[in-house]
Amino acid sequence: MIFATPADRAAIEAFLHDHAAVSMFPLSNLDLHGMAGGHPRAMRFWLRWAEGQVSDVLGVSDEGMVFPVCPTGPWGEIAVILAGQNVIGVIGDAALVAACRMALGLVDEGALDTVEPLYTLPLDTLILPDAGQFVLQPLRESGLKRLTHWRAAFCEEAMGYTPDAAMERAMGDVAEYVERDTHRVLMDGGTPVAMTGFNAALPQVVQVGGVYTPPKNRGRGYARLAVALHLAEARARGVKNAVLSAASQAACRAYEAIGFRRTGSFGVLAYDIPQVIHG
Repeated sequence: MIFATPADRAAIEAFLHDHAAVSMFPLSNLDLHGMAGGHPRAMRFWLRWAEGQVSDVLGVSDEGMVFPVCPTGPWGEIAVILAGQNVIGVIGDAALVAACRMALGLVDEGALDTVEPLYTLPLDTLILPDAGQFVLQPLRESGLKRLTHWRAAFCEEAMGYTPDAAMERAMGDVAEYVERDTHRVLMDGGTPVAMTGFNAALPQVVQVGGVYTPPKNRGRGYARLAVALHLAEARARGVKNAVLSAASQAACRAYEAIGFRRTGSFGVLAYDIPQVIHG
């Protein structure tokens, strides 16, 4: 594999778009932060070419997250490339994450170490439930203190954070959501009942993430409705497809009810402490 330069950006984007269901994080990072460095999520890439076409892309953010979109499995080369570097995890297609992890010697369990069902949805097949009196509202209009506590609860429940770390993470996340206008709150009259969002968004495809319903509101279809209404909003501005990974059987049922279909598995490995790759 060879180190990519900005001249390769179009080829990288084209390849990752062809694998968008498992490449939304590196695509979004590239779109928002580029390849020049200076931001924790700025990207570096290595490419493998075959017969004049890109066959594999390895992406690494400045903070050390690894994104292997490498169908041909050049794991020995990747181990050499990353030898001596600090990494904080690996994200992508579950089978590729597992193979990359083995090649890099990442044997310790991560703070977040999951494989989840991967779902995709062409938005022209979105099944939109009856919204009744419910509406979506931007976060900035919805009481940020409450939503920060919701996000902190999500970080504890889904990501294993301690309460203090969850609150610190939540404060930063909610500030970013407001700045980028990526998340929405489902309102029942004047009462917020659930939150949804896009943790990566491009002109043609969005990745659903950060969906949260407080325990007292669960089992009422709020998350399903919130996601569907937000996707309808995205569809209205020209987005064609959506992807997501589901954290539970209840979530799978909710997403399938609005048209999502399983297309694979998505792996996330993340460490609290950077891991040195010894090669």
